[in-house]
Amino acid sequence: VQLQASGGGLVQAGGSLRLSCKASGRTFNDYVMGWFRQAPGKEREFVAAIRWNIGTTNYADSVQGRFTISRDNAKGMVYLQMNSLKSEDTAVYYCTAQHIRLSNYNYWGQGTLVTVSS
Repeated sequence: VQLQASGGGLVQAGGSLRLSCKASGRTFNDYVMGWFRQAPGKEREFVAAIRWNIGTTNYADSVQGRFTISRDNAKGMVYLQMNSLKSEDTAVYYCTAQHIRLSNYNYWGQGTLVTVSS
């Protein structure tokens, strides 16, 4: 399984970025695809998730209403649209895939750095 994240960069507060994650190596029908992030000096935290096959979504309270997770099944892509960015959104963002029943089937991609300047 490969999860390749991209799209990070430097953006001013209030701006937008879209992260992309290319998922490959297996079918993901029984997976939840997600984004986590880790800010400097802080623990890794959940950001958003989407069920690959049915598209239901879940968000952390801190990003609800500002971030949108989506997927394109045909292209094997997961996206995170981030609007109204704040300095506290600065972090390395990771794409993940978690099997809905088998906890051992958990995959992480390399991170992509998002820096929000105030």
